[in-house]
Amino acid sequence: MSISLIPVTLVSRKSPNNSDCTLEVSNNLCQQLDLNSGQDLSILLGKKMIKMKIQIIEKPINEITFPENIFHEFYLPIQTYKFQAYYTPEIHTLQLGPILGLLTDFEVKEGAEPHFRSIHLFCEELHRAIEEIGGFFYIFSYNHFSKEGYYYQNGKWIPSMLPLPNVIYNRIHSRRLEYVKEFKKFRQSLEQLNIPLFNERFLSKLEVYNQLSEEQHLHAFLPETKLFTFENLMELAKKYETVFIKPVHGSQGRNILKISKQDENSYSYQTSFQLTIDAKKYLLDDIYQQIKPLLGNRIYIIQQGIPLLTHVGNIMDFRVLCHKNCHHLWEVTSMVARISAEQEMVSNLAKGGKVMKPFEALGTCMNNRKAFEILQLIKELAIETAATISKNSQGITGELGIDIGVDKDGRLWLIEVNSKPSKSFEDGQGKIRPSAKAIVQLCTLLTFETSRD
Repeated sequence: MSISLIPVTLVSRKSPNNSDCTLEVSNNLCQQLDLNSGQDLSILLGKKMIKMKIQIIEKPINEITFPENIFHEFYLPIQTYKFQAYYTPEIHTLQLGPILGLLTDFEVKEGAEPHFRSIHLFCEELHRAIEEIGGFFYIFSYNHFSKEGYYYQNGKWIPSMLPLPNVIYNRIHSRRLEYVKEFKKFRQSLEQLNIPLFNERFLSKLEVYNQLSEEQHLHAFLPETKLFTFENLMELAKKYETVFIKPVHGSQGRNILKISKQDENSYSYQTSFQLTIDAKKYLLDDIYQQIKPLLGNRIYIIQQGIPLLTHVGNIMDFRVLCHKNCHHLWEVTSMVARISAEQEMVSNLAKGGKVMKPFEALGTCMNNRKAFEILQLIKELAIETAATISKNSQGITGELGIDIGVDKDGRLWLIEVNSKPSKSFEDGQGKIRPSAKAIVQLCTLLTFETSRD
């Protein structure tokens, strides 16, 4: 990060005066910032600024104290906080942050706590991460933006009116919600308030393929992919031993079909939504007629199948989680090998897949030296892919899940890129995982950069 931040502790104090604007600042912090007693200092927290008057107190740490009425004005729950701070002497302003809002869709039953679905545990982890690094974290839905959010305290998610966030992390579960009129209005309000939203929307498989195929140096890693039509089915099924038919907007390995060549003119097919494998042989025309009703009106792609490495006969690929760091550079924060369930054609955990340590998984297929080389190449390819998607996508991209396969010749293939990657892969064992810390660090960067623009 190009700006120098100071960690501070914010505590509350009771005051008989409801209009008390005295800001108690430790002498240690005053010396660092060259502040004087009696001086006016504006405090910027979230999107609200309040002018206060400094009173120096004897404290060995970087501590500031607000009267409770100022906490109320900031819509900040009364508790002790660790924040990052940036002082701008030209305008006598001390900014505290970050205030991170996580946007998602959830329901709250009367008398019950909210449940944030597949990211519920990850939200608790983000809370712990921001407590450790500094800042305030809460969760909201877009139809309650600026009205109510949920913050974590004493093991519970508590509803409250809360400060506007500095940064919003988009974890909406449904693609459809990103296209409704209310969400578009919400996006407009963020632009007016100058609040950055990162991972703005889901990415389609065809969009990702088109972006990556623009980069000549990535061509060798891309399975041939086309929009699903009868003509493209005929072309690719005859060209490759297997092809996959996938929904453009699909996820978690659902609604996928695999067509395999049996001999020169006959084929078999398998779907991800049938428990049994159809071993019959068909002409391509017949397969097309059988699968067309299954696809309905959804848009699909057809993609070259890759003979991936296997583990005990089950296919293997690698999920690489990448984040943008405080220098605006992409880095790998975690990686797992995914092993498909028996007879499954995809490795997704939602389809019964399991995870292994990457080096251990590759070690069952090759010697240690080769496994190490391939893992390094996977990381390099993931970072290059993330940088390309980030460069070509609308808005701010800060997190991507990249699926990479290795074929039986040791060649790498880019299978998929996910802008809302699952949080079930990393085994944190109760610790704060690198991905949670990376998100908080990115939000800290965006908070203080945005305020300086």
